[in-house]
Amino acid sequence: MTDPVREKRIERDSMGEMAVPASALYGASTQRAVLNFPISGQHFPRRFIRALALIKQAAAEANADLGLLDVDVATAIAVSAAEVADGRYDDQFPIDIYQTGSGTSTNTNMNEVVAHLAAARLGGDRSVHPNDHVNKCQSSNDAIPTALQLSAAMALEEALIPALVELQTTLAAKADEFWPVVKTGRTHLQDATPIRLGQEFRGYAGQVEEAIRRIQAARDELLTVPLGGTAVGTGINAHPAYAARACAGLTELLTLPVREAPNHFHAQASLDVAIAAHGAVRTTALGLWKIASDIRLMGMGPRAGLAELALPETQPGSSIMPGKVNPVIVESLTMVVARVLGNDATVAFGQTGSFLELNVMLPVTAAALLESIELLAAAAANFSRRTVDGLIATDRGPALVEQGLMLATALAPVIGYDEAAKLAKEAFKSGRTIRDLALERGMAAEELDRLLDPAAMTEPGLG
Repeated sequence: MTDPVREKRIERDSMGEMAVPASALYGASTQRAVLNFPISGQHFPRRFIRALALIKQAAAEANADLGLLDVDVATAIAVSAAEVADGRYDDQFPIDIYQTGSGTSTNTNMNEVVAHLAAARLGGDRSVHPNDHVNKCQSSNDAIPTALQLSAAMALEEALIPALVELQTTLAAKADEFWPVVKTGRTHLQDATPIRLGQEFRGYAGQVEEAIRRIQAARDELLTVPLGGTAVGTGINAHPAYAARACAGLTELLTLPVREAPNHFHAQASLDVAIAAHGAVRTTALGLWKIASDIRLMGMGPRAGLAELALPETQPGSSIMPGKVNPVIVESLTMVVARVLGNDATVAFGQTGSFLELNVMLPVTAAALLESIELLAAAAANFSRRTVDGLIATDRGPALVEQGLMLATALAPVIGYDEAAKLAKEAFKSGRTIRDLALERGMAAEELDRLLDPAAMTEPGLG
């Protein structure tokens, strides 16, 4: 019996003949790359393939408008590219991420697959050439960095921004819920003046709100793309109006404002835009680490720690300690942050592949950038749903406020800093409260009720 996996056909490219799997939609050049790069087994992410296919679709439509392709050929290419963008042929992109640094192998892979599909669509003896037709007015050197930027912009728009909006909304709702709860503030992890639990959560909500603003700015910068620069930024072999028309087509396809870069020599010779975008992702990740770590600290316990928050119980926490429950959702998020920080180093180091007119670390940069965005989006949404939404304020925070040594701060405007410091130190040594010691020193109970009101200490004012 014939094994269809082992069946081959002969394809040709500029280097000669190559046997490819009989069922493959790609050709000789793709198969050469498959053989050349048996490195990781990791392929370009789905969003990158989608972005590159949409570039081929927009290019075909622009070339038809400019009279550079017959309308029927351009239509066949555009429809075929749209099918690839929709994910119908993902198994036809087998090349490893660790390949030619410009991504030429994957651009050729895309050209061959779309050409094969388009020719089949036209039927008869009609042929569609991967380079002359599908790649018209393009080079890997502008198409691949454009796909990198557009796929990252799509990931930010479709995944990370919605996840952050969800988290910000949940944190803001918790800020309102926790507003009546007054607890001990902490600086340097030591007791400080009182704060509302809701004020802490208002801070977290604000931090995520600022992260959304930064991510939106990164998305917008990514949408200014190198398309049209072709080989070295000069636009050789491209119609002068091609890039603007293709970008207009991409704007329609993505419902995002795609613009041609005003300086092609910079746009495809460096990774500045990708590095800046990942910088915003890194900042967001570290902001989420702070929020998650604070919530983990406030949930320490349930008896021998702070225990000001009760975190939702999601799963048993120990194979040896019965009844133990751990903050596993927080731990999951912080591991994602670690991965993002590692990817940030990869993206930044990718700039070392910028030599003269081209960067040659595009594939690994694209993979790292997209992984960071998608991991962080999933982790942020999971943290919102499985931890923040179910947080409960315990009575431990308010119960400890009266014992707080830094209540002496409210007395400093009345008795002076030095005397207030003495009270705090004596209270710590004796185990007594600031109120008791102040009464003993002759301050009126009514005045102390006013000065040592914990809720009043959470707002601006002088004693």
